[in-house]
Amino acid sequence: MEANSSKKKDGETRFETFYTEVKEIEKRDSVLTSKQQIDRLLRPGSTYLNLNPFEVLQIDPDLPIDEVKKKYRRLSILVHPDKNQDDADRAQQAFEAVNKAWKVLENEVTRKKCMDVIEEAKGRTDIMLAEKRKKAKKEGKDKIPEDDPENYRHAIYVLTMKLFADMERKRRDLAERDQEERKRKREAEIEEEELNKAQKEWQKNFEESRQNRVDSWQSFQANTKSKAKKSSKKIKMFRPPQNKPESR
Repeated sequence: MEANSSKKKDGETRFETFYTEVKEIEKRDSVLTSKQQIDRLLRPGSTYLNLNPFEVLQIDPDLPIDEVKKKYRRLSILVHPDKNQDDADRAQQAFEAVNKAWKVLENEVTRKKCMDVIEEAKGRTDIMLAEKRKKAKKEGKDKIPEDDPENYRHAIYVLTMKLFADMERKRRDLAERDQEERKRKREAEIEEEELNKAQKEWQKNFEESRQNRVDSWQSFQANTKSKAKKSSKKIKMFRPPQNKPESR
């Protein structure tokens, strides 16, 4: 009985510990209220900042996709327009930003591109800081501000946002070029269609007027033959005067 009682208490303790951890996680995730999350997602510069899906969902890039999905669901519920009817328009914009971030990370290809951006930001930051440390050492300084972990993370964050902005700019440029190309192609197709239409219209008119031309030509020939016959008759009927013999 005592053994069973001890096991029961251990189980209850483990459950209480787990429950406490869950409540701590919920408390941590609820630091920002619905209004605060909406304000965060629509803050000045959000168009630029929300290009980073990890920033939108407030997650670590290495977080497993299952956990990313859970975070997305919690956040999407938090900013959903139905939950924020007093600020439905802004809530809709925030909800769309969250949904877009999830769509990017849900897809393996686009998520890989985002991870590549993160890795590139880290690599380029490390190279930049290595040069900065060399310069500081020459100046007799032992440290640089980025040696502080918080400053180091911020440096990576800044470069990450820049790289996401560059990627978005390239995407838009490519889309614009593609749109222009499709526009030129469509204009060429319309021009060709109009030319074909004009040619068909001309051919139709030509065919319709052919009989008239044939009839006119036949009539012209008939008139010409008639005139020729009349002229020939007149020539035959004409007799030159006979010369009278001279009288001597």
